[in-house]
Amino acid sequence: MRHHTAQLDGADLHYVSAGTAGSPILLVHGFPETWWAFHKVIPLLASTHRVFAVDLRGFGDSSTAADDHDSATAAEDLHRLIEHLGVGPVHVTGQDISGGTVFRLAATHPEDVRSVTAIEMGLAGFGLEGLADITHGGSWHIGALAAPGIPELLFAGRERELLGRWAFPSMTAVAGSITDADVDEFARTYARPDGWRGAVGLYRSMLAEGDELRALAEAGPLTMPVLAVGAGGGPFTAATVGQVTTGEITVVQLDGVGHYVAMEAPDELSAAILDFVRVVDEAVRVAQSGT
Repeated sequence: MRHHTAQLDGADLHYVSAGTAGSPILLVHGFPETWWAFHKVIPLLASTHRVFAVDLRGFGDSSTAADDHDSATAAEDLHRLIEHLGVGPVHVTGQDISGGTVFRLAATHPEDVRSVTAIEMGLAGFGLEGLADITHGGSWHIGALAAPGIPELLFAGRERELLGRWAFPSMTAVAGSITDADVDEFARTYARPDGWRGAVGLYRSMLAEGDELRALAEAGPLTMPVLAVGAGGGPFTAATVGQVTTGEITVVQLDGVGHYVAMEAPDELSAAILDFVRVVDEAVRVAQSGT
């Protein structure tokens, strides 16, 4: 795996690349993650594909985000990154809170996207906001991240404890899949100055962009093939993407796996992605050759 920094308009995006041949796969992390969430998956995919795993703006070793950061900005960052790499269209894989970003990219720049893989992913306007309702089983952290000044007040300086004692243990089902070294790597970048701003921007988007995402889906639903991977969230991901696409949906459910699929079940996830993109690539080849 090789590390790079793409100097784009308004941000420097850190990404990791691997593989030298095959159709390109772009991996987009969620929260509380960085590109490192895919470090077990990347070698498995890179045996037959060019693989790129990005730190979204405000996460990892990419530029910190501005106070008004949102999923629309993050989607444009991905569009510019794909242009910078010169590898489009790509198989885009997104998980968790990156859902709004990945959906916006596919809806507004369909020429960039050959397929979409959604892992444990929801969308504002299609039920995701319910996860902020703590009276019906939602999580407290969503409101805390979206409240101005609260992340800096409560989380700064406590990154290791927050991730290691709450975030990962509370949503992991496979014992030992997330190590102390993994938590240290994630905490390292959240602990930098303004290290929470990327997450803050995406969670604020989640609570505000429902009407806009519904309008996007109504005006131009996704037409490319979609793979929906559910694990701890059950059928939530498949039910979500089913509302925003007219294309073919492949559904994979990984039982016994928690929320952090790429780290808990890298072999199973990689196999599902490889099977899916192989079918998509073959369909593209046939369509282009006319045979």
